[in-house]
Amino acid sequence: MPLEIERKFLVRGDYKSLAASFSRIRQGYICSGHGRTVRVRLRAEYRMDGLPEMAHGWLTIKGPSRSGGLTRYEFEKEITHDEALSLLTLCEPGIVDKTRWLVPYGEHLFEVDEFHGDNDGLVVAEVELRSENEPFERPPFLGDEVTGLRRYYNSCLRAHPYKDWTPSERQS
Repeated sequence: MPLEIERKFLVRGDYKSLAASFSRIRQGYICSGHGRTVRVRLRAEYRMDGLPEMAHGWLTIKGPSRSGGLTRYEFEKEITHDEALSLLTLCEPGIVDKTRWLVPYGEHLFEVDEFHGDNDGLVVAEVELRSENEPFERPPFLGDEVTGLRRYYNSCLRAHPYKDWTPSERQS
């Protein structure tokens, strides 16, 4: 069974100068509930000079989180750009819009998501691991860990965006 093992952190400081590439992502959820999601993603990739390279569509199914939000089932399949655009029209209200910066650091690749629209101001980094206890070198831009905090899940940001968070929700 394909598993996604990742840790998630708030971002504090410069990460863009370390980035190898970036992409713009728009994603919606055909369904999200009880810890399970079916996501549609449209991803436009760019070179660091800002010139576009290609656009991809993805359909992803995720199962409920285990191990305090560290591990979950994930199935992902590439679909065409047109299929992704069509499926986005079926999604629940609230599209997540973000720029993803790919930052290699040590032996790992950190995906730094800079959110736009209703989630503007939120920046989160994720690192995928091969095992739940795999060590990794922490880049200087990592802040507090938010692994397992549901409000940082993209499916939750769709329904309860960052702009609506209380000051206490923004603390960690």
